Amino acid sequence: MQYFKIEELKFDAHGLIVATVQQYDTGQVLMQAYMNAESLRRTLASGETWFWSRSRQELWHKGETSGNFQHVKDIRVDCDADSLLILVDVDGPACHTGAQTCFHNALDE
Repeated sequence: MQYFKIEELKFDAHGLIVATVQQYDTGQVLMQAYMNAESLRRTLASGETWFWSRSRQELWHKGETSGNFQHVKDIRVDCDADSLLILVDVDGPACHTGAQTCFHNALDE
């Protein structure tokens, strides 16, 4: 297994990296969001997920308003170092709609 430092990750032109969040014990994909170096540092320091809101242009601590915090179990880096998989244990639903996962809709052909 290779280990990466934050400065070795490949952030995009906006300083962001895709973060997919997955329930650590069931494998259920909960959500996808973006992180910048600061939100990743806060995630590592606090043990809870922090993200960068592209629409609000600010950091956000997942669960701060809902109480549905995500407790980090592990963070994996993909083979190109341009995407993260964050394994968590959640206090409640991941989606702002109240659904367990943000991926609760299907694509209609």
